[in-house]
Amino acid sequence: QVQLVESGGGLVQAGGSLRLACAASGRTVSIYTMGWFRQAPGKEREVVAQTTWSSGYTYYADSVKGRFTISTDKPKNTVYLQMNTLKPEDTAVYSCALDSSARGYNYWGQGPQVTVSS
Repeated sequence: QVQLVESGGGLVQAGGSLRLACAASGRTVSIYTMGWFRQAPGKEREVVAQTTWSSGYTYYADSVKGRFTISTDKPKNTVYLQMNTLKPEDTAVYSCALDSSARGYNYWGQGPQVTVSS
C-alpha cells in the first residue's frame, strides 16, 4: 500500500508564494507519474501540474503556466509544487496523486488547503 503525505499550504496574500510537498511511502513504491490537483468549492477537481517520473516530462494547466513549478526529489519519492504570484482564484484544496502503472492515478493524498486573500 502506498501512502501520500502532503505538507505546505496555508493562507497567503495575493502575489505571495507557497510550496507544497508530497512524499510517497510504502512497502514498494512504483511511480509512473505524480501530479497535483485542486478543487475549489463548487467546482470540479482539475489537474494543476503533473510530471512523468522517468522522463521528467511536465504538464501544466494554462491557468498556472509561468507561475507554478512542479519538481521532484526521486530518492525521496517526493514531488513539490512551487506556487508563485498566487491569485485569489488559486484558492482550493490541493491534492497530490500517484500513478503507479500508467493506468491512471490510483493513489491520492488528503490535500492541504491553500487560501489566497486579495
